[in-house]
Formats: sequence, C-alpha cells, structure tokens
Amino acid sequence: MFRRVLIANRGEIALRVLRSLRSMGIDAVVIHGREDRLSLPVRLADEGVYIPRSDPLASYLDIEAIVEAAKEVGADAVHPGYGFLAENPIFAQRLEEEGITFIGPSPEVLRLLGDKIAARDAMTKAGIPVAKGSDGPISNPQEAAEQAEDIGYPVIIKAAAGGGGIGMQVVESAEDFDKALRLCQGRALSAFGDDRVFLEKFIKGAQHIEFQVLGDGEKAIHFGERFCSIQRRHQKILEEGPWLSEEVRSQLGSRVVAGAEAVGYKGLATFEFLRDSEGEFFFLEVNPRVQVEHTVTEMITGFDLVSLGIRVAAGESIPVTQDEVSINGHAIQVRVNAENPITLSPSPGRLWECHWPGGPGIRIDSHAHTGYDMPAVFDSLLSKIIAWGVDRNQAISRMEAALSETLLLGVDTLIPLHQAILKEEDFQMGDVTIRYLEEHPELLSGGN
Repeated sequence: MFRRVLIANRGEIALRVLRSLRSMGIDAVVIHGREDRLSLPVRLADEGVYIPRSDPLASYLDIEAIVEAAKEVGADAVHPGYGFLAENPIFAQRLEEEGITFIGPSPEVLRLLGDKIAARDAMTKAGIPVAKGSDGPISNPQEAAEQAEDIGYPVIIKAAAGGGGIGMQVVESAEDFDKALRLCQGRALSAFGDDRVFLEKFIKGAQHIEFQVLGDGEKAIHFGERFCSIQRRHQKILEEGPWLSEEVRSQLGSRVVAGAEAVGYKGLATFEFLRDSEGEFFFLEVNPRVQVEHTVTEMITGFDLVSLGIRVAAGESIPVTQDEVSINGHAIQVRVNAENPITLSPSPGRLWECHWPGGPGIRIDSHAHTGYDMPAVFDSLLSKIIAWGVDRNQAISRMEAALSETLLLGVDTLIPLHQAILKEEDFQMGDVTIRYLEEHPELLSGGN
C-alpha cells in the first residue's frame, strides 16, 4: 500500500480524498494556490505544497510543477480527484515516467475514453447500446449535413474531445445545421484545441442514468445506477439512486462491466447513458475518475468507493464480488452551489455564517466553514448534502429538513431552487427528464 499520496486538487473533493487516505493510514499532501492557502483540506493535510501562479487555475493545471511537488514530498502516488488534470493522459504519463502511481486508469485508456468517437466505437464492440451517429469525425459541411439527414432530425453535434456540455449543439432542422456546426467547431477548438465534432441522434424526453464501476485492469464490477436528469447548462445539480428495476440493473450492469473489462479499465469509472421514453438506453460517455455524485452510491451500498479506487491503484485485486454489492434504501444529493437560485449566475464571497445540518441519514461533504472566502475563479460548488432514507419519500423528507436547517450567510446558493424542486409534483412522482428545468420555468422565477 502507498505510504504518502499527493492530492492534486482542491475544495470538497480534496477533503473527501484526504479522509479516505487518513482512514487507510496513508499520509496526505495537498497542493494549493494562493487562494486556497488557508482552506480546510490544506489545514487538515499532513503537508501542503504551495504552487504560486498569477492565474489561480494554473496552480492546479501545471503538470510539471505538480510532478515536481510529488517528487519533493516523496509521494508514492497522486490522486487527481475530478476536474483539472483528472482525465489528462499527459499528466498520467509523466507520473508513470517518474515512477509515481496515477490513481486512475492508464494513459492509454484515458486517451481512448477522452476521444468520444473512439469511446463510442469501443463500447459498441463491447455490446453497449449506442445512439445512431456519424462513424467518425466530420468537418465538411456538406458531408455533415448529409449524415444529419440520414440520422434524422433532431441531431446533436458534439465535440470529439469534449466534456461538461461544452461544444454541444442540438439541431432541430436542416436550415439550422450549418450555423450550429460552425458554432460547435469553434467552441470545441477554443475549449479543447481540437475542432473535431461528430453527430448523434438527439434523444427526446431522455433521462440521464449512470452506472458506477470499479475495475482492477482485468476484472470489473458495478455498484448500481444513479439518476442525474436535473441539470442546468448540461451540468447536474441533483442526483439520486437507485432508479431502475433489479432486472434492468442486472442486464445493463453486465454490459457496463464488459465494457470496462474490454478496455482494461483500472480505477473508478462512471458509464453514462440516456434512456428514451420507450425505455431504451444509449451510451453517452465514460467519465474515467471519481464523480461528484459518488456519495449517492456510497450511501446506498455502504462501500467507500474512494478507498477502493486507491486499493486497486496500489495493485490490489477488487476486494468485493458482484454478489456482495446490494442496494439498501434511497439517497438524494443536492449540490449547494454559490449561485443565484433564479439567474444561476455565480455568487462568490465570504461566508459570514455557515451551519450544516445533521440528523439520521444526513451526510455533508464540504470544505466550507464560517469565514470561508468563496473564490470567484473556481467552480461554484460549496457543499454536497446527501440524504438517505429507507425509501425515496423518506429521503425527500429528510432532505427538506436538512435544507431548512442549513444556514449560509454571505453568498447566494441554490438551496431555494432545491427546496422548490423537492416540493414540485413531477419530481415527487419521478416524472423527470433532462429538460426538467426548461419544462418547469416557475422553479427559476422565484415562484412567480
């Protein structure tokens, strides 16, 4: 097992990784920039490494500086968390060259899954259902328009190297296609340095469902599904699980496991799908890292997923069999972002008062505290509040109670929006698609 691990991240995920490392008896070192020098993860770690940069983001994106930091502190491994360099094959490769373990998949697997076109092809070969789309990248407008006609409108144009909803355009008709194609290519080039795009059939009335997977490079198992359809700007704000019947979970789960084993996946991964109104599933992508919403799965299975990911990175085989994974109760997670609950615009600032809720079935993952300065340059996530119940109704009730107990003064948050969602009839009935917020504009109007 590792003796010392460098956490190449910040905020709540840095603290979450630190907790698993500490429970395993492993020294935890956290990198940080100027804005995070007094942050909770840095204060609680065994050691902090300051990486000064004029651009705050650069402290967490400078590959050579982070590799050098890992060498200086004698780290056996680096945990990338999510975001920043978590899916960067160059980072994983550099660590490998220095004899330092990257806690995640190999550089080769990261390259494969980072290319959405190659990932589609690999999953198709593994027997995972994929939506009808272009066979490869497209750039010629005439050729692209012909393929769109063949697929059938509406189609969605996606960046081949994309993620987080960046460089994604839904096109309803041929008249709008050329403009959307140019826009998508421009955004893809700007965001990823790669203007390749591809087409897929757009799934109307879709629900977003994902499977949690763990692989050790040879074998893989799954830990069930999460339902993640409530999103703003293609990014999730509320997740829950379970959602599927045992039969469907078993059928799709076996395919997901086959997909992970086919590419030799090592570490935690999330296989994401859209399910149409007929109940058919279509592969979206694989996120080759720990997910923000891993907490939902931990609450309903009882496993420490972060620790399991560390163990397989250290060379252990998966210490759990598929038969030992069972689903117990229901869990809901809300992301408490520092954002205006109506406009969804960022709301950075100082937390003059911060009180998190407690009680049966309530979990808080947060780096925020009274006096914390929420930087404007980073993601707006302040906290994740997770509620577990014996069933979905109890989980909703406990979440409502938890949100009413939360006190955050100094910044706007999404708590009023979450409170409105929890009371909304379609949500309570489970009648939710990825267009939930668009279909319920009253939730974003302050109730007016």
